[in-house]
Amino acid sequence: MRMRPLVVDALIAAALTTVAVLLGQESVRQGWPALDATGYALVALANLPAVLRGKAPLAVLLFIHSVWIVYVTAGYWPVLNTFAPMLALYTVASLRPARVSLPCAVLLGAAWIYAGLVTDGSTMTAVVAQAIGFPLVIWRFGYAARRTAELARQLKREQDERARREVAEERGRIARELHDVVAHHMSVISVQAGLATFVFGSDPATARAALGTIAGTSGEALEELRRMLRVLRAEEPGDGGDGDGTGGDGPAAPMPGLARLGEMVERVRAGGVPVELRVTGTPRPLAPGIELCAYRVVQEALTNVLKHAHGASSAVELVYRERHIEVSVSNDGQGVIQDRVRTGSGHGLIGMRERAKLYGGTISIGPLSEGGFAVRLTLPTSARAEARGDDGAG
Repeated sequence: MRMRPLVVDALIAAALTTVAVLLGQESVRQGWPALDATGYALVALANLPAVLRGKAPLAVLLFIHSVWIVYVTAGYWPVLNTFAPMLALYTVASLRPARVSLPCAVLLGAAWIYAGLVTDGSTMTAVVAQAIGFPLVIWRFGYAARRTAELARQLKREQDERARREVAEERGRIARELHDVVAHHMSVISVQAGLATFVFGSDPATARAALGTIAGTSGEALEELRRMLRVLRAEEPGDGGDGDGTGGDGPAAPMPGLARLGEMVERVRAGGVPVELRVTGTPRPLAPGIELCAYRVVQEALTNVLKHAHGASSAVELVYRERHIEVSVSNDGQGVIQDRVRTGSGHGLIGMRERAKLYGGTISIGPLSEGGFAVRLTLPTSARAEARGDDGAG
């Protein structure tokens, strides 16, 4: 159990007073007057105030030195009350700046020399050496303690600031991931719901197909959200479940990757947007982060087409190069997307750029010279090509 500072200081003050009283029994043997009632009172006044050294260090130091000087002037043995002034100096040096603590060290040295001057038979050379050495050493220890405490506080502030930055970055990452998961699927669901409502009475087959697409898309969105929540939860060992009925020890759903681009394209095509998927080169396994990055960029680009250029024809092209992959999403539409890029708005566009930067890739987002709009992503990969010349395009 950790003791409170005031309790510790009270114990120290009691210990100093006890030592001074016990040492006072040796006064006569050392050739000094025995302690009387006045002497015991001065001993108590010189040591007991140490209990307040943490709350008012400078005032305690000045009071203790004043009582010590009165005690020495009264002719008692000076050694009895030397410990409390030294402790008071250490406290001031450890809690106050040097411009305050250094004069206190000089005060202790001056009181020490005064005690030597009023004592018969004192060797002043030794007294002066002690008056310089003891205060200097005590002040240095106190100053070092103060610097250590300042460095500890600075380190704590830096750690807190770093933790705040990491929390903010993680929140941003989660927000981008949720945006990518929700925006795309909700856009498809919105388009299909509108189509089903429009043709519900006149074309039941088309309405049923739209409702089927809604069911499949919403199921996939729930699957990805469950996967995200499973990762964010950071389950404790032995947890019996993840709260969604799947069981905490069950295998997590795999992250979406390039193999699922066909499903995405089919889903967008079912939403009324003509989309073509072209894959060039020999597909090969890539790092999960690389595949997720490319998948999310394509997802965001097609979501923007659904929301802002619904009638435009689009093309998704994936090229496997020897040391990198290239992904592009282009359409022949005009309008709102370009305005969003010019103003730099849109969390999705920011998310695409940050994802590309995270994996050391490059991305270009903007209008085409022949008309239309394109998103082009290049991602380096450390995976070796399964065969030389696998890109099929030189």
